[in-house]
Amino acid sequence: MSASGVQQAVADLVTPFLEREGFELVEVEYVTEGGNRYLRVYVDKEGGIDIDECGRISEYLSEQLDQQDPISDAYILEVSSPGAERPLKKPEDYRRAVGKDVYITTVEPVEGKQEFEGPLVAYDGETVTVKAGKKGKGKEVTFGVDKIASARLTIIF
Repeated sequence: MSASGVQQAVADLVTPFLEREGFELVEVEYVTEGGNRYLRVYVDKEGGIDIDECGRISEYLSEQLDQQDPISDAYILEVSSPGAERPLKKPEDYRRAVGKDVYITTVEPVEGKQEFEGPLVAYDGETVTVKAGKKGKGKEVTFGVDKIASARLTIIF
């Protein structure tokens, strides 16, 4: 099974449990690093997730993966929080991020730049507006979400 197939199978397997328990699936990664395969499941909830909750989710998912057996290779399972710089993937991620500092890269230059860091001023489902510049004191730049290569929350010091 391809990496994207594994990611989708794991998401399908764990999402009903997470929703029932009040958690949100942020992302599933299936990668090879240093000769080992890693299945990383990033989970969050309002107010953050703690290590005991990650452990409980890991136990549930491990049991389900053993029963369903969607992955033929040996792998290391990791369940964790996405951290303070969590990725923005879904529309609700962007909605929650309005007013917070973000770091966005674009697939092609927008107003001569491909990196934007500062407060996410607006999101309407089709476009984002970032007040890009030093500590959010720059000008507002608006571009389509289809131009975004990657986006995440960031901490600006």
